[in-house]
Amino acid sequence: MKRFASVLILLILNLSPLLAQDKVDLFGYFEPQYMGISIHDQFYQLSSNKLRVDLKWGPLDNITFAANFDFITYHGKTEWNFLEFLPAQVTATIPDILKSVYVIPLSNRIFLDNAYLKLAFKYFDITAGKQQISLGTGNVWNPTDIFNIKDPVDPTYEQPGQNALRLDVPITDSTTLSALYSPENEWKSSAKMVQLKGRIAHFDLTVVAIEKIWLFHDYTQFDFVQMNFLELPEKRHLFGLSTAGEILGIGIWAEFAYNWLDTTDDFYELVSGFDYTFNSQTYVMAEYYRNSLGKTDHKDYDLNGWMQLMVSEQKAIARDQFYALVQHPVTDLINLGLSTIFCITDGSFVLIPTLEYSLSNNVDIFAYLNVNVGKKGTQYDKSLGRGGMIRARFYF
Repeated sequence: MKRFASVLILLILNLSPLLAQDKVDLFGYFEPQYMGISIHDQFYQLSSNKLRVDLKWGPLDNITFAANFDFITYHGKTEWNFLEFLPAQVTATIPDILKSVYVIPLSNRIFLDNAYLKLAFKYFDITAGKQQISLGTGNVWNPTDIFNIKDPVDPTYEQPGQNALRLDVPITDSTTLSALYSPENEWKSSAKMVQLKGRIAHFDLTVVAIEKIWLFHDYTQFDFVQMNFLELPEKRHLFGLSTAGEILGIGIWAEFAYNWLDTTDDFYELVSGFDYTFNSQTYVMAEYYRNSLGKTDHKDYDLNGWMQLMVSEQKAIARDQFYALVQHPVTDLINLGLSTIFCITDGSFVLIPTLEYSLSNNVDIFAYLNVNVGKKGTQYDKSLGRGGMIRARFYF
């Protein structure tokens, strides 16, 4: 890893004069972050440093190359036992000999997050490489997006790139047909997507169909040969609809997806929401989310459901949830906010006070607290930890 980083830095430095001549944009940011959490009378700390270096080159009007490298180092508590964040009645079923396999280490990372070439022709555009795939209209949950799962506590944070070949064909001034192929080891396991996006009156409308392998793990069975939990890959077919628009100054969106699975029961996801900015510049937003794959009783939350939620293999463990946000600019540079995620299924909720501070055009600070309020065994069980995070970002 260190050798790769050295080679990359030397390459950028050596190419800098050439990049400047050819009008290659070189930019990015440095992001230090600190997180603290109190759980079971213990206080843990984790800090990280992230350097993101972006390149963008457009030698001709119809050719664009873009890439970014991420360098991340971790410090403090770099080994986390997921069992500490689960209800006692769930962890009690795990044999002592297996408890150590739920400890996940955080290792320093250097990786290519995105690298793609976009060719723009008269009747269509082609994008090839590792690229952002963002689907749906929801702010916190996106039923039609099976490539990414947002963190509901920090839903606006950037998503990783996906390796794919994408074709976009403008049919009219307001309608675009898109097709995407993400290759795996063979055709039948590769992801395919077709999407039609248009506009009617004041609303954007999207129809999408996707086929993709959904990789679950069985967190009750550990394969000591592969040194991983048992994999449960399953083919997933999705048909989805989404819309977003505005009525009388109120932003409105909705998103629906139905999923057919080979062996697991079929399920659907639904999101609907609105937002509004008052004359005082106070911003309010609310979003409802239903996942029929989720449980209807917190007593049915099991080890697999908890783990698949924590490692982002599923969007939810409970069936119904509600998100609300109120944000107000107290000065030109400071925004204060309060959001909550209310689990309708079990009555628990989490309170998330937030602070956004813009020191200058290229320096931002973001911080939040995370306070769980719920009874034993619920999604936001108050005994499962409380904490906070502060993150600065310096753009260059």
